[in-house]
Amino acid sequence: MASNSDSLYNVLTKLQHHPELVITSVVQYQNTVTLFFKDSVPVADASHYFPNGHLIVNRLSADFVAKNGALLDDYYLMTAQGHPGYHDVWVTTSHLVSNQAYMLELSYE
Repeated sequence: MASNSDSLYNVLTKLQHHPELVITSVVQYQNTVTLFFKDSVPVADASHYFPNGHLIVNRLSADFVAKNGALLDDYYLMTAQGHPGYHDVWVTTSHLVSNQAYMLELSYE
């Protein structure tokens, strides 16, 4: 997976601007937020970024984090941390076929 993907940026931006598309969000750990959204939401190269029944985990590139800090900060505020203070962001994605949903988790370190 390209860690500075336009597809991931587009998904995060779309969910930010249209929170009604999010089925649920979960804060399981202090530094993560997991979003589930309908698989009817258009995603470029969805099978590559959201594989059926498998997890893909990647660290977002430093360039992606620097360029999209404001967007990532908005999701960070959904965690149990507080004021943004992270260096790395990991993204985990999957397509949950039986639930007709995509899963996207951001983990901040």
